Amino acid sequence: MRIGLIGYPVQHSASPRMQNAAFAAVGLTEWTYELWPTPLDALAERLRELRKNHHIGGCNVTIPHKQNVLGALDVLSDHARMLGAVNTIVKRDGQLIGHNTDWLGFLADLRFNGFEPVGGQRALVLGAGGSARGIVYALLKCGLRVHIVNRDAARAHSLAHDLHPLGTVSAITTMHQAGAIDLIINCTSAGMDPHLDTTPWPLDLPFPRQAFLYDLVYKPRQTVLIQQAEAAGARCAGGIGMLAEQGAAAFELWTGVPAAQVAPVMRAALG
Repeated sequence: MRIGLIGYPVQHSASPRMQNAAFAAVGLTEWTYELWPTPLDALAERLRELRKNHHIGGCNVTIPHKQNVLGALDVLSDHARMLGAVNTIVKRDGQLIGHNTDWLGFLADLRFNGFEPVGGQRALVLGAGGSARGIVYALLKCGLRVHIVNRDAARAHSLAHDLHPLGTVSAITTMHQAGAIDLIINCTSAGMDPHLDTTPWPLDLPFPRQAFLYDLVYKPRQTVLIQQAEAAGARCAGGIGMLAEQGAAAFELWTGVPAAQVAPVMRAALG
């Protein structure tokens, strides 16, 4: 059975390494995970092939197609519908079913790194793009109170408005307004290769040592933001584990093998 990654570009992806390691580990020797580079003008044909080819069982979806695929699918999970984004497609009984496992991967890795999200905690989300939407969704599902700050304040207000039915969420203008915070999540590209010397945290604002920092950036592993947090004595984690955990959740959807069984294999494959 073939599984692939739809996006453009995808050459940089580590998904084949971890998914193929998991297939081998559980004895699915005839399964293979491939890269399927798909520009926008080739997306419709790619989805037609996915639907018709009996040797294809599903795929992952990445930038820029997580929203583009929505109208071409037969069924959306509740999570994918609420988030307005799909990162995993499963083919079952002739139908294409869209799921979103990004938020599950975030929560699983947060817990793996020793932070248990519980109701009443306060979280600060940096950024208001697609990844921030999944993170805010996950936090609200756990009962946290969420503040969103973004350079484009209108986007932060829009995101807070969209997810307000799920819990307590608000947009703030600056991080100075956040107050006491238990968890900080970076959903911006600051610090990501090639912008290695950038950080979303203001240099004139002390990093709260009591807060746990989760930086979605995983390349490099040690961002400027993580260095700031560690210098303040705060606990931190980068986003490489989220990649493994969302992949494990997708693996379970395709194969039925529990995510918890293959997540350690995927983490090891990522190094």
